[in-house]
Amino acid sequence: MDNIKVIIWGFGAMGKGMGDMLMQKKGVEIVGVCDMNPAIVGKNIYALLGVPSEKEVKITSDIDSLLKHTKADVCLIATDSFIKATFDKIIKVLEHKINVISTAEEMAYPMAQEPELSKEMDRVAKENQVTVLGTGINPGFIMDLLVVALSGTMKQVDFVEAKRVNSLSPFGPAVMHEQGVGITMETYEKRVADGSLAGHVGFLESVSMIAHALGVKLDDFKQQMKPIVTSIDRKSPYGEAKKGCLAGINMTGQGYINEKVFINMIHPQQIEPEMEGTHTGDYITLKGVPNINMSINPEIDGGIGTIAMCVNMIPHVINARPGLKTMIDLPVPRAILGDMRELIEQ
Repeated sequence: MDNIKVIIWGFGAMGKGMGDMLMQKKGVEIVGVCDMNPAIVGKNIYALLGVPSEKEVKITSDIDSLLKHTKADVCLIATDSFIKATFDKIIKVLEHKINVISTAEEMAYPMAQEPELSKEMDRVAKENQVTVLGTGINPGFIMDLLVVALSGTMKQVDFVEAKRVNSLSPFGPAVMHEQGVGITMETYEKRVADGSLAGHVGFLESVSMIAHALGVKLDDFKQQMKPIVTSIDRKSPYGEAKKGCLAGINMTGQGYINEKVFINMIHPQQIEPEMEGTHTGDYITLKGVPNINMSINPEIDGGIGTIAMCVNMIPHVINARPGLKTMIDLPVPRAILGDMRELIEQ
C-alpha cells in the first residue's frame, strides 16, 4: 500500500508542527503545503523544518493548482477558528475528493452555531465520498470528549464541570488576536463592545457535544469573559504583553437544564502564566453515581495536543463513512507508534 498522502493548508505554528510530526511517522508523507506568508512561499518544507532529505515539497500560495495537480488522501486545514471563515476552504477540498481535518474550533461541533453550513458540508462530503472532521485539544478533547468518556463509567450524571487552566504561549498570531494578548484595557473595552474580541472559541461547541452525547437537551447557554491583566512584562514566541495590558482572557460558560446549571465551563488562558505564579492544569468534576474527579497537572500542552490530535485522527477519518463527523462519532484518539497504513481498512 502506498503511503498516506497529506496536504497541509496553513503552515503557521500548528501547521508547521503537524508537518514536523508527520515527518516522524511511518506510512505517511506530505505531498503539498499551502500558505499565504510571502516569507515562506517557495521554500522547501524539509529545509524549513531542519529535516535532512532529498525530497522537496515547496510551499505554494496557489491552493487551486495544488489541489488540481496533487493526489492526496487528507488535507489538514489550520487557518481559521470560525466556520464562516473556513467553510469555503473545506468545500473546495471536499470537492477534490480529499478528506478534511480542520483545527477551526467551531468545527468541533459545527451544528451548534452553523446548522445550515453543517448540512452543506455533510452533503458535499457524502457526494464526494469523503469525510470532514474538526478537532484539536480544546474543543475536541479536554473539555468535551474526555468528559464524555469519563461519563461512560457512571450510572447517573447530575452535574458536569470542566476547567482548563492553560498557557497560550505555543499558539500563533491568530490565537493571540482572538485572546487579546497585548492589548490595553481601553482596547479591550472597545473590542468587547463591538464584538471583535473572541476570547476562547468553542464553549458552545463543547457544551453541545457533551449534551448530545449524554442524550439531554439544554434550555439555555451563557458565557462570560474577563480580562487577565499582567503586572509584569511577558513575552511568548507569538505574543507579547506589557505590564498593565492583557496577557489573556478568563472565559466561563454554562449550559442549563430546567434553569439550573448542568454543564459548567471554566477556562482562563494566558501567555507565560507561570511568570505570575499561575500553575496550569486540567480538571473534570462529574457529580452523580459515582462521583468522579480528574486532575492533570500541569495541563496537557495545548500546542502539542492540537497537533497530535489532528495527525493521530488521520486514519480514523479516512476509514470513516462519508460525511461531517465530530469526535464522538469516531474511534478513540490514540498515539500511532507503528505504520499508519496498518490502521487503514482495505
